[in-house]
Formats: sequence, C-alpha cells, structure tokens
Amino acid sequence: MPVPRVRRWKPLALTAAAVLAGITVPATATATPSPTPAPAPAAVGAYDDTYYKDALGKTGPELKSALHTIVSKQTKLSYDQVWNALKTTDEDPANSSNVILLYSGTSRSKSSSGGDQGDWNREHVWAKSHGDFGTATGPGTDVHHLRPEDVTVNSIRGNKDFDNGGGAVQGAPGNLTDGDSFEPRDAVKGDVARMILYMAVRYDGEGGFPDLEPNDRVDNGSAPAIGRLSVLKQWSDDDPPDAFEKNRNQVIFDKFQHNRNPFIDHPEWVEEVW
Repeated sequence: MPVPRVRRWKPLALTAAAVLAGITVPATATATPSPTPAPAPAAVGAYDDTYYKDALGKTGPELKSALHTIVSKQTKLSYDQVWNALKTTDEDPANSSNVILLYSGTSRSKSSSGGDQGDWNREHVWAKSHGDFGTATGPGTDVHHLRPEDVTVNSIRGNKDFDNGGGAVQGAPGNLTDGDSFEPRDAVKGDVARMILYMAVRYDGEGGFPDLEPNDRVDNGSAPAIGRLSVLKQWSDDDPPDAFEKNRNQVIFDKFQHNRNPFIDHPEWVEEVW
C-alpha cells in the first residue's frame, strides 16, 4: 500500500543584491525598483477572506469542525433535481450537449439519462448503503459526490470501498475492481478522494443522518464508513485538482448548493485534518 506523502507548504524567500563597480551614481538618480514580490503561497485561495475565514489557522479536529460549519450552509436538492444539476456540473467542455462520465471518462448525451443499458445514471461516490442514507434529501442528494456514470459501470462499482488493485472494468478503461474494492482511473483518483473527504466533513451525525467517516479498511458493508483512507490520501496527493474539478466546484457553489468542497480549494487540508 502506498505511503501517504506529507505535503508541507513553505513560504518563498526573496533576496536581492546590487553590485556597483566604478560607476558614479548621481544623488538624484531614481532608486532601482524592488524585486517583483513572490506569488502568494498556494494555500491562499480566492475565498480565504470570506468563505473560509473561520477555518484559517486551524488544524486537526478544530479545522474539521470549522469546515463542517462552513459547508453545512447549503441549498439542498431533491433527488429529481440532481438530474438537471449534473447536466450542468459535469457538462463536456467540448460539447455542451453531453456530460463526462466519471469512471468511464467518455462523453455521453445529456438526454441519455436513465436506468437502461447505454444510459448514464447518478453514481453515489460515497455509496449510499454506507450509512444507509438512501436518496433522501441530504447526503443522498448532495451533488458534491454525485456524478454521471454509465449504468453498467455504476453497477460494477456498486457499494465497494476504494483501494488499489483488481481486474480491468469492462467499459471503463483504466479502472480496476475486485470483490471488495474499486480503483478509479488515474485522472479522477484525486476527485474521488476529495469527494469522499468532503462527505466526511459535511455529514457528522446531525439532521438525523449518520456520522460519515473514512477508515483504513475495505468491506465496510452498511457501516457509515468507507476506505481506504491511506489510499484516498495518496490519490489526492498524486492527482491534484484540475480545471474540470475546479469548475465543477464553482458551478455547484454559484448555481445549485451554494457551498464548496474545501479540499478542492485547499488540497493541503487533507493532511491537516487526517
């Protein structure tokens, strides 16, 4: 099993030196411009002064608690509303009539949503049986972890935990599965990890829903747990947020739930919380 790498964020230092040799500088000469300031550290995001202001400077349980309070302020969708939301959040950037399927990575017509072979349906990345929350408004309808996927591939994933290894998944090149786990293709490993960790922060036992937590095992069954945490952390580290994932987070914030996945904005917080 890969060993999670700890990412440490270090400030940048700037030094400047001037060497003058045999040149007389008039007293009225304009001073040499200061070096260009270093860019802000990667940990600083566009929403830090507003959305995340109560989380900054915290670590561990305090950070997790602050993030829970922040992301819990959201507009909740019905399960029917999820269909239309996914047609916007997961729209193919190259073809506005299609959506991109999470595991398969293919582009499919928005009109092909449904439950028949060849259709795409609503994949619960945190399998709804892990905590038995079903499709009731709440974790069962949270678009941050609901993604379009081919009906057959969705069925193959089922409610398996996430881990490395297994055999090839028919119809979804690059994905692997065995009897108790599923490994998504490399391009979305980090996406999957950050969706799982968002769910663990957002749903902590309030509102009649279970307290969702990642752990480091597979075959969790109906327990409100999913794994493996060590693998998910490694996936998040190896596959940082890309343009599609960032845009999806923004669309959910702007148009639907009005909350954000903090681990897309601040992937370093994965290590700070877990």
